[in-house]
Amino acid sequence: MEKDLFNDLLQSLKEAKAISRGQAKASRRFTVSHTDVKAVREGIGLSQSEFARLMHVSVKTLQNWEQHRRNPTGPASALLKMVLNAPEVVLKTLHA
Repeated sequence: MEKDLFNDLLQSLKEAKAISRGQAKASRRFTVSHTDVKAVREGIGLSQSEFARLMHVSVKTLQNWEQHRRNPTGPASALLKMVLNAPEVVLKTLHA
């Protein structure tokens, strides 16, 4: 490994250690907001079983999302955002 690269990595580790101990602030912080699945479902007036069928997930999975034990990821998260922003279009498309 090149000496410059090694020194950069070593410096990064020292910074990470200082951040984890509260001795330094992180240069960036990311927050991920999760969609309120229950509000989305209630907003379009579907029961849990109807919405679970629409999303192609089990009712148990939907309940876990609604009770914040789990968060939807990937395509499910994207579909929820579409339902939130354009419910008529999504419902028409999925029921076609």
